[in-house]
Amino acid sequence: MGGKNKQRTKGNLRPSSSGRAAELLAKERGTVPGFIGFGTSQSDLGYVPAIQGAEEVDSLVDADFRMVLRKLSKRDVTTKLKAMQEFGTMCKEREAEVVKGVLPYWPRIYCKISLDHDRRVREATQQSFEQLILKVKKHLAPYLKSIMGYWLIAQCDTYSPAASAAKVAFEKAFPLSKQPEALVFCKDEILNVLQDHLLKETADTLSDPQTVPEEERKAKFFRILTCSLLALKKLLSILPKKEMHSLEEKLMSLLSQNKFWKYSKNNVSQVRSAFFELISAFCQHLPEVVKAEAPRVCPAVLLSIDDSDAVVCPALWEAVLYTITTIEDCWSHVNARKGVLPKLWTVLREGGQGLATVIYPNLLPFISKVPPDIVEPKLEYFRVFFSSIIQGLSNERTIASPSETSAIITAFMECLCFAVLQKGEDQSQIHQMLICDQLIPFVSAVLKEPKLQSGPLFYQTAEMLSSWEAKAELSNDDGTDEVFQKLLTDFWGHLSKMCILHVDRLDADRKLLFAISGMLEILHNPKSAMKPNNRKSLKIRFTDEDEFERNTESRKLMEVRNGDSEIQADLQQTSRLRKEPLENLVCNLAELSIVYVNEQKSEQHLNFLSTLLNTFSSNRVFQVLLEQGNNVSPAQAESQNEVKAHNRSPSVQFLYLNLITWLKEDWRKDTHFLVDILYSVLHCCNNNDERKVILDDLVKMDLKWVIFLQIIQKACSGTTKLSLVSDWLKGDTLGERLVMLADDLCHLGLKPRAASSGSASSEMWTLLSLVLSQHVKNESLIGETFVERIIDKLQAALSKAKDLSQAGDTEPSVSFICDVASSFFSSVKGCLLMPSSEDLLLTIFQLCAQRQDATYLTDVLVCKLKHTWMSGINSLVHQLQGTQSTFLLKAALWVKNQVQSSSLDVKRLQVLISAVSDLLLKLMEADGQSECLVRAYVEHVTPNKIEWGKLHESLCSEWMHKPLLEGRLSMNCEPLGSSVKLCGTTKLPGHLCTSALLSKIVLLQLKNRVVQGNHDSERKEIDNIIAELLYSLQWIEELENPPYLLLEYLHMLEEMHITYEEFSTLSSTANLQQTIFDRSEEHGRLWSLTLAKVIRAENAGSWKRKELFKTTEGFLPLTEGRLHTLQCLSSFLIEEEKRELVFHCVAKLMTCTQTELSSTDGAFGCLSILNTCLKDRSIDCDHLLPAVLKIIISWKNDNEDSFLFSCSLKEASAQLLGFNIELMRYLPLLLKYSAAPLADNEWDFLMCSMLAWLETTSESRLLYHIPLVQIFACVSCDLASALSTYFEAAAPDSTVLPKNLVSEWKEFFSEGIHNLLLPLLVKITGETKNASEGSFQNSVLSSLGEALTYISKDQFLNHKLPPKFVAGQKTNLPDKLQTLLNTLCPLLLFRARPVQVSVYHMLHKLMPELPKFDDEDLKSYGDEEEELALSPPAALMSILATQELLLENILECIPVGEFAVIQPLSDEFCLVLGYLLTWKLTLAFFKAASSQLRVLYSQYLRRTKSLNKLLYHLFRLMPENPVFSGPTSEVPNKDTKTFFTEELRLDVKGTGGLSSQIPHLACSVYHITLKDLPAMVRLWWNSCEKRVFNVVDKFTSKYVSSVLSSQEISSVQTSTQLFNGMTVKARSAAREVIATYSVDDIFIELIIQLPSNYPLGCITVESGKRVGVAVQQWRNWMLQLSTYLTHQNGSIMEGLSLWKNNVDKRFEGVEDCMICFSVIHGSNYSLPKKACRTCKKKFHSACLYKWFSSSNKSTCPLCRETFL
Repeated sequence: MGGKNKQRTKGNLRPSSSGRAAELLAKERGTVPGFIGFGTSQSDLGYVPAIQGAEEVDSLVDADFRMVLRKLSKRDVTTKLKAMQEFGTMCKEREAEVVKGVLPYWPRIYCKISLDHDRRVREATQQSFEQLILKVKKHLAPYLKSIMGYWLIAQCDTYSPAASAAKVAFEKAFPLSKQPEALVFCKDEILNVLQDHLLKETADTLSDPQTVPEEERKAKFFRILTCSLLALKKLLSILPKKEMHSLEEKLMSLLSQNKFWKYSKNNVSQVRSAFFELISAFCQHLPEVVKAEAPRVCPAVLLSIDDSDAVVCPALWEAVLYTITTIEDCWSHVNARKGVLPKLWTVLREGGQGLATVIYPNLLPFISKVPPDIVEPKLEYFRVFFSSIIQGLSNERTIASPSETSAIITAFMECLCFAVLQKGEDQSQIHQMLICDQLIPFVSAVLKEPKLQSGPLFYQTAEMLSSWEAKAELSNDDGTDEVFQKLLTDFWGHLSKMCILHVDRLDADRKLLFAISGMLEILHNPKSAMKPNNRKSLKIRFTDEDEFERNTESRKLMEVRNGDSEIQADLQQTSRLRKEPLENLVCNLAELSIVYVNEQKSEQHLNFLSTLLNTFSSNRVFQVLLEQGNNVSPAQAESQNEVKAHNRSPSVQFLYLNLITWLKEDWRKDTHFLVDILYSVLHCCNNNDERKVILDDLVKMDLKWVIFLQIIQKACSGTTKLSLVSDWLKGDTLGERLVMLADDLCHLGLKPRAASSGSASSEMWTLLSLVLSQHVKNESLIGETFVERIIDKLQAALSKAKDLSQAGDTEPSVSFICDVASSFFSSVKGCLLMPSSEDLLLTIFQLCAQRQDATYLTDVLVCKLKHTWMSGINSLVHQLQGTQSTFLLKAALWVKNQVQSSSLDVKRLQVLISAVSDLLLKLMEADGQSECLVRAYVEHVTPNKIEWGKLHESLCSEWMHKPLLEGRLSMNCEPLGSSVKLCGTTKLPGHLCTSALLSKIVLLQLKNRVVQGNHDSERKEIDNIIAELLYSLQWIEELENPPYLLLEYLHMLEEMHITYEEFSTLSSTANLQQTIFDRSEEHGRLWSLTLAKVIRAENAGSWKRKELFKTTEGFLPLTEGRLHTLQCLSSFLIEEEKRELVFHCVAKLMTCTQTELSSTDGAFGCLSILNTCLKDRSIDCDHLLPAVLKIIISWKNDNEDSFLFSCSLKEASAQLLGFNIELMRYLPLLLKYSAAPLADNEWDFLMCSMLAWLETTSESRLLYHIPLVQIFACVSCDLASALSTYFEAAAPDSTVLPKNLVSEWKEFFSEGIHNLLLPLLVKITGETKNASEGSFQNSVLSSLGEALTYISKDQFLNHKLPPKFVAGQKTNLPDKLQTLLNTLCPLLLFRARPVQVSVYHMLHKLMPELPKFDDEDLKSYGDEEEELALSPPAALMSILATQELLLENILECIPVGEFAVIQPLSDEFCLVLGYLLTWKLTLAFFKAASSQLRVLYSQYLRRTKSLNKLLYHLFRLMPENPVFSGPTSEVPNKDTKTFFTEELRLDVKGTGGLSSQIPHLACSVYHITLKDLPAMVRLWWNSCEKRVFNVVDKFTSKYVSSVLSSQEISSVQTSTQLFNGMTVKARSAAREVIATYSVDDIFIELIIQLPSNYPLGCITVESGKRVGVAVQQWRNWMLQLSTYLTHQNGSIMEGLSLWKNNVDKRFEGVEDCMICFSVIHGSNYSLPKKACRTCKKKFHSACLYKWFSSSNKSTCPLCRETFL
């Protein structure tokens, strides 16, 4: 209970325990303590015993139960609650015998804990008691008397869950029939408990005042008091009557106590309520006892009549009514006039004080029981009574509650009827007072208050009048009929005056007039008006849709007819006593209203007149209206006479003379009530012909369309009004006018910038929608002909809407047409079987199936259109019963034309596919005919064989480049197909669109199981479609750089799940493979590549090769299709099949004639297959390769013209080109796999042929746009690369190679290669500024560049390029070298990666040779100038400057530290690649320079700020997490590989991992920069802003420092540099370098510590051992070493070397510079040479320059004399 951590009293070593206290008490007294309270003695059953003192009883209680019962005695609520819940669980789970042991101790516990203050405990107690009862059952009987009183109290608990639980337990213990017997058995004990609680107990006796707060004690006391009163009531209601007498004595003693009667005035409302409930029970069950106590009962009850507590009031009024009914002389015990009635009047004047629904229903029984002597004089009594009720109704709080006002009105009318029936001398006065002073003012008050108008007053008034009329018509001798006639006369007279008073005002309130008309309607016919609070009963039906609609319509019709007949019957039965005065009143009001309308143009009176005529449409009323309109001019009088002559009916005359005038008024916005008047007129007409004439006249007039809309809307609302206008609706006059309206609306909306009223237009569209979609008895409102004509107009309008360019102009019209069409499609049966409807549906479908930028429609409109055509399709599929649909045919042909026209982009295709998918899904919902509909639609959309062929031809032939270049396909003819370039295309080829659409259709068919597996034709068609899709995908895959449009197309297919995997999961692909194989064998080319992709996608082991690849002979004779099929299948063949194929090819080669060399079925085809089989090295046929070479040499000897040596390819045939390409592909494979050594003549053939083919390549430079020439050039360069690789790897003293072969290669052939290829590279790049202008050259450049990377340094320096110099270029290089740089450096800007990488590799070989040419220049730089700078090679720096400008534009918007993603092979990629490669070359040049030159070069970089720009760019190009994901040669399970730990490999042809190449290259450049230019990077880092400073520090520390530190330490450890007098050691674990310097007797030890963010942080130099050196000198040297290591751009070893030279000079006698206190300058490594003429001290030139510039003086730093 939260006291565990409290400080205990001294000496109290154990925590407190109530259980132990009970144990000690038992030891001391020898007894077990019992409960305290409830007036019990110690002889009663005690609490469950502790351990000692009662062992014989203890043995009866289970140990677990004993523990739980002990917990129940605790005061803590949570403890008691958990214990009680545990007790209930144990009672449920334990054996009955174990639970019975608890029974002797349960009554005490229950009696106390059932009254607990915590409601949760009480609820748990009753739930546990239920479990106990269910377990022990009848064994509870001996203990019933001790617990029954508390059990009854618990059933009346104020906490409902606890009371409910107690009742459930009681019901489980006793069935309903046995409950009275159980209470009789315990009645004395129950009464004792209840009397104790009601009379004896107090708050302090029920709870311990010392431990329980006062508020809690009082709450418990009043709750138990309430429960006890209710328990006594429950006892009286359940006990049988014969047992009541035995209790009368005890109950009389209870009622005789004053304390009991004081409960009627108790402050707690629950107590008072329970008290009055008990009094009612006494009156009901023991009336004699109540009568005996009448002097106490009557004042207690009747004088409390004004109790306004919501809890008390219901019980109080029940007690009041029981009291005045039970005790006849109750009024003699109270003063009614002073004590009761004034309190009642107060309650009524306050509207029941919020309890009207409780109080007012009791008023009638109450006043009926008031004796006559008390109510005298009756007149005043009733006046006060009713006035109080009326006053209470005006209370704002009462008006706000409909239920309370309803209760008050009902009570008023009931009491009024009661008062009217009272007889006496002053009856007439009372009647007069009730009508004039009470009822009519009451009605007037209700009319004025809108919240009261919907109440029951008017209905109850009508019922009251009916009863009065019935009594007035019965002639009696006592004159009752005359009394009621007089009553009725007074009522109607006063009501008329009141109504006229309200109406006869110009500013009459509209709501008040509406209320009057409503009241008159109710008085006229209460049954026709809707009574308030009518609730509709909702029913759910499961039936056929059409049948349900028919039933609904007929039911509505019957209801309306029945209602009409009832109304007519009621009208006929209306008493003359009501009909005549009511009609007179209506005529008076109508007369008043028409006067105000005519004279004052009062709108509210016209509205009022409309409501009157709606109910009272009779010729008498219209006659009255006509008579009031006589004051007119002569011209008007003449027209009136003409109307009267043609129309005798007053109603029709009123229509033509008044109503039409009102209808024509343009200013009038609301015309609903005028249309109501029109229907009143039509109702008075004699027949339908007369009505049709009237309505046709209205149509011919220039009336607003909204009027006709309202006429038709009201007609559709009920059959009565529809029958009045049905002939007119079907007539030609209205139909023609509606067709004209549709035409006008469509033309008006489609005109650009048409000016029309939005609301008027909207009403017209609503009218069209209504007449089209509203049907009665499956017939349209208007004629069928007019429906078709209107639909035609709408379709024509939508067709024009497609061609308009202004989106806003068509939006309203299209939107309205959607609404009209949607309503029409969904509501009209068979509408889509009309041709015009199908055309409209097709037009809407076409709008939805096109992208919005083509139709210029908004998103909202497109959604509307989609909803419209979907509802149309839904109707169509349910209406097609075996008939063909024109819509489906036209829609299919339109879609087919769209996808084949190559006019769609991805978005438009997506929209089209989505629309077709929606259409198909709707077709699949058609019951019984979905398969037929879908199959017919798909047939119309699918192209035929000729159309498929045209679609194949539309695909451009760019795809061939990659497979031809990679050798996957071989060709000896020019490729066919479209030559359109894809780079700038914005429209998808028709084949892609068609295959995507059809694939989506197939996918839907398979998913919805529309396709039957046993239909071979359907299965074949599906396989064809999937094959065409795979063909499209393969075409895209083979393109080298597919445009973004095609990538977007692939993404669309993924999103739509149009993938091979999806088809594989839905159906078998075995037949599909056969289909693609057949096409591959027939056509080859892309079909063969598609076949390979499909087989690769399937499991290779599961592919039944034998079904497709039967035998080698099956492919003979070779055709292009079979050749390509074999090439693509070779990798899937087993070794035996492949060997058989190779043997066949070699055999064929041996027998080839000269004419068969270049044919597909000859040498060309066999070489192609042989090369393909050799490429993957999966068979062992090395012994055959030399034989093939001998065959080739024989061909050359016999017919050299077939070998395209040293010639131009301008006249060469495609067949010869293909043959030579395969020859050149074979030779590298021969070198790679041949085991036997080649003879001298074979080597001669190889190398001479290679050079001859390269000469052909060089001469055919202008023909590279021809695919086969391009392949020829690539393969010839690849052959040169293969030979170069072979000889690089060959050992000089190899015995395998012929003598002098290697030297011949180096001296002649290798030089010949590069003398051909280097000028070729320059020429090609000079003619094409970037490869994007001719992407065909990319492959040539790749092969050419790779061949050039094998050029040696000497060959490179002895190039034969034409001289190239730049005006004004400063250089120390020889002309030949400068020409090389000026020629090749600009190629780093070339927009082709192969050129950039190959140029980099070539120039990288030159970089170490360049710095030596600046060494001579260095000597000319004296110490005269300060801050000398020397530029690295000018050609390189000019390129770098250009790249910096371009790169700044790309990267300047990206914050430093944020990773910029560079798209591979984009222009930006090439620019960044060239920039980084340029820097790698610059850094290689810098590294090769001497330390003195490095100073000058670094000074140049500092001035140009190039290095700063580089570092900023690097931190945009390096990734935040530079993890290396490629293959590594390192042992796995080591540290994470990063771009800093793995070396970058820049291959010319290496296109793998391009996305990571720029990040990796950036990291490589940063690594080299930190390593070779640490001082400059450190200087830049310290000048960065704080954010960049932190980014650089964090990145470098995390990824670079550890790598550089380990490399630096490792270089120290492996260094071979020797110092005279100094030794250097390194400790890798501590990142320390220890240098020990000793000369003569001097010994110095220096410890160099690398920082964690090396090289950004400063290197710390600490002193170790020191002997023979002064402290000051020692500090100077340490400072010098620290300066050298910090500011020199080099390694630690170089810094130490510089420091040692400085110290050596010091010992040699050279004095320090007195500015930097160093012998050797830290930057330019010079000695002090500038001497002061006065003091003779020498200084460094650089130090003096800084001294003069910073001090603005030219004095010596030491002597302060002018320095000369």
